[in-house]
Amino acid sequence: MSRLVIVSNRVALPHEQRAGGLAVAMRAALKEFGGLWFGWSGKRVRDEPSGRMHEIKDGNTTYATMDLSYEDFDGYYNGFSNRTLWPLLHFRLDLVDYRRDTYDDYRRVNSLFAEKLAKQLRPDDVVWVHDYHMIPLAQRLRELGVANRIGFFLHVPMPSSDLLAAMPNHEQLFSSLAAYDLVGFQTERDLDRFQSYVRLYRGGKVYADGRLRMQDGREFRAGAFPISIDTGMIARQAAAAVSRASVQRLRDSLGSRVLAIGVDRLDYSKGLPDRFRAFERLLESYPELHGQITYLQLAPVSRVEVPEYQALRRELEGLAGHINGRHAAPEWTPVRYVNRDFSHGVLTGFYRSADIGLVTPLRDGMNLVAKEFVASQDPEKPGVLVLSRFAGAAAEMHEALIVNPYDLDGVADALAQAHAMPMDERKERWHALHKRLQKHDITLWRRKFLEALAA
Repeated sequence: MSRLVIVSNRVALPHEQRAGGLAVAMRAALKEFGGLWFGWSGKRVRDEPSGRMHEIKDGNTTYATMDLSYEDFDGYYNGFSNRTLWPLLHFRLDLVDYRRDTYDDYRRVNSLFAEKLAKQLRPDDVVWVHDYHMIPLAQRLRELGVANRIGFFLHVPMPSSDLLAAMPNHEQLFSSLAAYDLVGFQTERDLDRFQSYVRLYRGGKVYADGRLRMQDGREFRAGAFPISIDTGMIARQAAAAVSRASVQRLRDSLGSRVLAIGVDRLDYSKGLPDRFRAFERLLESYPELHGQITYLQLAPVSRVEVPEYQALRRELEGLAGHINGRHAAPEWTPVRYVNRDFSHGVLTGFYRSADIGLVTPLRDGMNLVAKEFVASQDPEKPGVLVLSRFAGAAAEMHEALIVNPYDLDGVADALAQAHAMPMDERKERWHALHKRLQKHDITLWRRKFLEALAA
């Protein structure tokens, strides 16, 4: 059987307790097939160039990572990846900061990754590249003579063709995806947008069997492969987490109040200011809920060097203070806003303790928090999921209360509906969602992608 090679910006090393969707899925795949996980080491070095390699072996898996210089990290990661591609792919042209020098850094670092990876590859390896940090990787591998089967999966949204075309050098960057044998997207809508781009801006053709043909004759396949979670593992973890001290303290602090929970990395794509304002609209429109509901927002800080994230943090701190200042009582704080990280085991216990899951991104590739919230629920007393229509998960999770995150009154009404929902209806909605998650779990996702890549 062919060896599997995973390539991603960050590598979940065997001693690291990462419970994110990608880490869980890739570790399971590597355990099954054996192989290599390649990417950035997470280390930045001064006074020396990028490229120093590190290697760890764990069973049938090798973890190969590469250091980056401070300059390369700033250009490739903080610069082009997170100040150009991230806002572009999340439909935020107003936040796109395009610079030729960071684009050059991005391509150069991808070229260095490719050169280091090519030396590690065996002729029959199957290579699976992940996310927007690595878009041009396969093109450089082909230039180096790598003929292996290579797949790419985009974890974030694919915007409309007009938005892609607004970026300088879009032709060079997005045409490089044709060097992959298979390009995967989260939803059919993401796939359709990419197909439209190929037709309208690259002069390509789209065939009914999933093939795309570029103007220069290059052919590759593209498809939708919605990522999911390890449903059974999360359910067991959540049930066990109930006895954790931190989960017990949260429950005790609530008394008989309903808990609405949001868990998001601190990012402008998550719609957190709108969510805070929608919760305040709930308190204004439904005064009878004063003292009856508490909103807990966990938002671990990320990308602290990027000014937009610093401004977002200040805005949320101001909104939380404003809402609590207007509506709090001595015995009740409406909004609990926390920037701390919690272990995945504790988070699933928090989900199980919540009556409402509040997942309202302005744009999201999938949003696994929505799926983890459902998987974590107590079947005898399940909570209600309030979900943005602009999260990829909304295409599958029809039994959630689907909302427009820009409609503050609509989100407030959905929160009131969730608060008042009878237990029979809550169970009916939850059982339908959970049944789908049991069938379409993360194991099925990776197997479908790898089977399509091998076909």
